[in-house]
Amino acid sequence: MKTLGTSFLTALAWLLAQPGAAAVASTGWPMAAAAQTSDSLHAEHQLGQVEVRGQQSRNKLSSTVPVQSISKADIATLGITTVGDAVRRMAGVSVRDYGGIGGMQTVSLRSLGACHTAVSYDGFVLSNMQAGQIDVSRYSLFGVSRISVAMGQESDIMQSVRHYASAGILSIEGESPWRGLLDLEVKTGSWGLLQPSLRLAHQWGDRLAGSVCGSLTRADGIYPFTLVNGRERERLKRYNSDVLSGQGEANIAYRWGQAKGDSALHTGSELDAKIGYYNSKRGLPGVVILYNPDTRERMWDENFFAQMMLKTWLMPRLALRARLRYAHSWTKHEDYNVKYAGGKQTDVDRQNEYYLSSTLGYYVTPQLSLALAEDFTLGNLRNNIESQPNPTRYTSQTALSLRWKWQRWQLDGNVVGTYVTEKGEKVTSQVTGATVNARIPADRKRLSPSLALAYRLLTEEEPLYLRLMMKSTYRVPTFTDMYYLRIGNTNLKPENATEWNAGLAWSHGFGGNQVSAPGSWRIQATLDAYLNKVSDKIVAFPSTYVWKMVNFGKASITGVDATLSVGVSLWGRMSVQLDAAYTYQQAIDKTDPQKSYYRHQLPYTPRHRGNVGIVWKSPWLNLGWQMMAQGKQWSMIQGTDEYLMPGYAEHSFTLSRDFLLGGGRQQGSSQGGQHQAPRVGVSFSLLNAFDRQYEVIQYYPMPGRSWRLSAALYI
Repeated sequence: MKTLGTSFLTALAWLLAQPGAAAVASTGWPMAAAAQTSDSLHAEHQLGQVEVRGQQSRNKLSSTVPVQSISKADIATLGITTVGDAVRRMAGVSVRDYGGIGGMQTVSLRSLGACHTAVSYDGFVLSNMQAGQIDVSRYSLFGVSRISVAMGQESDIMQSVRHYASAGILSIEGESPWRGLLDLEVKTGSWGLLQPSLRLAHQWGDRLAGSVCGSLTRADGIYPFTLVNGRERERLKRYNSDVLSGQGEANIAYRWGQAKGDSALHTGSELDAKIGYYNSKRGLPGVVILYNPDTRERMWDENFFAQMMLKTWLMPRLALRARLRYAHSWTKHEDYNVKYAGGKQTDVDRQNEYYLSSTLGYYVTPQLSLALAEDFTLGNLRNNIESQPNPTRYTSQTALSLRWKWQRWQLDGNVVGTYVTEKGEKVTSQVTGATVNARIPADRKRLSPSLALAYRLLTEEEPLYLRLMMKSTYRVPTFTDMYYLRIGNTNLKPENATEWNAGLAWSHGFGGNQVSAPGSWRIQATLDAYLNKVSDKIVAFPSTYVWKMVNFGKASITGVDATLSVGVSLWGRMSVQLDAAYTYQQAIDKTDPQKSYYRHQLPYTPRHRGNVGIVWKSPWLNLGWQMMAQGKQWSMIQGTDEYLMPGYAEHSFTLSRDFLLGGGRQQGSSQGGQHQAPRVGVSFSLLNAFDRQYEVIQYYPMPGRSWRLSAALYI
């Protein structure tokens, strides 16, 4: 990998040194090429709030990989309450939800597992070396401008290696600090929910802007459910699901050297710095089974992070993006049971992560761009268990990427090199009581290629794109997989996955070129078929006495994702938006033909999953309806009746209205000089309106009918 990086940098230096390079740059095409290739390299012109009616882009049709997104406006009009609820509306996405307001939510893309999903927050991929997966329930939707999901990787060539190395990306984008505002929101609802939130942003001139954002969440979480025992049904309540959490962020951004006026090209630099803090305490209600009313497990979480990102141009054709991040997490878990000495077990874990990333992008021609990225991560885990080695992991990742655009073609390719080494402290043997060297796995390394292609079949006015993708990913076992008490296994092999995708994306408008003209409408549709191959899949498997982490074997995942978006602009400033998504998936075990469960559907993988959402907007009221449904699934690989989980359909309704308060003010004069009047937004949602009881995770009943009321002030 060092040889590869050195060779590439040498080539860059040679190209830059060639006679005429500066002259070519003076023609203007390198900047144009940069603008075409990676919009994220340039500072954006921030406008004040502009009303958009009718059709909005739900999918990035020209991308070489499937990309789906949902905006802040859609989140509000559909009454979506969590990040997990937002992304499970998308095709190919599954969310493991343990229920309740404080319940954990993890995201898996096309059944590859949550550890293969990169969760990106404002351009930084989050990490959890202990568990390998990110609990998205802790991220508030307040202050979020857009959420998107990319199968494979995002289109930005200047991304970090963590982005390239993942099987898919869930991206959460916060509000920009470059638009001065004051947002105040209060939510309340069923089961004692109270959630106040505040965001303040301000801009000092053309170069400096900052924002602070914070929210509190409190709920008792006591909701009813029905316990089924054969023909008998008993109405009970879910206890020990309370939550009290708080989070806050501070963001500051500085720009220098950018173009002035209304130029669409920015040649300057931007430095963004952000700190954040999260704290929560919550109950873990546990499984719902007969004669098990004891639910006293508790968990405390504390997280802090500080990060910086630099975007700049080193030369007319050479761009740099650098990232620096420190993150600390502390978790305390208490479990009460007679099997523990003293009747209680307390686990305390601390994680520290130091992360450095840099990406160099070189724009050879308007059609060809190259990038070299390097990530280095140092992470460690410390806990109060004597038999644990307190491991420290050093990870180096290098990515070389290429983008080529020519007429109707776009080609994206990259190769990722991963090198991982670990160290551990001496531990106390559980057998002899002596102090011995910890068992640490050997160094792990792998090259993972990726190639994606998009071709426009029709004209630009009638966009129809064909896209093809092949991507290889590499997942190193987590600290929990290898070291946790008796279930850990230091002999685990890394998990390998290969993704194949072939799809079509189409868009067409009717009734004129103006999407907001009365009577006009636009339709977008995508259809993607995919095949995922997984080898050495890491799972928890029952052994003689306890569960053990093992490399289970092979899995084959085939499926089809389909999306449909229809927007219609009506008369009288009214519009209707329909969005639908459907996934068919066959995820089967192909490890051992001699096993009884060979070719069985993988656990928690329904063959059918889909949703429909309709929003009717008018000057007086917005009405939203969404329906989410999935077919039957099994919680264990055996696929017997005792593990069968029936399908379900859930309906929700939302009413919302914005009221202008008058007295508009100018906002961001240097960013467009738009005017916005202060307004109040009110919304009411009825969730699971028909009180359908269902489970996403077996024995964890989801809440029934509930309500949410939200009032927000925007100044």
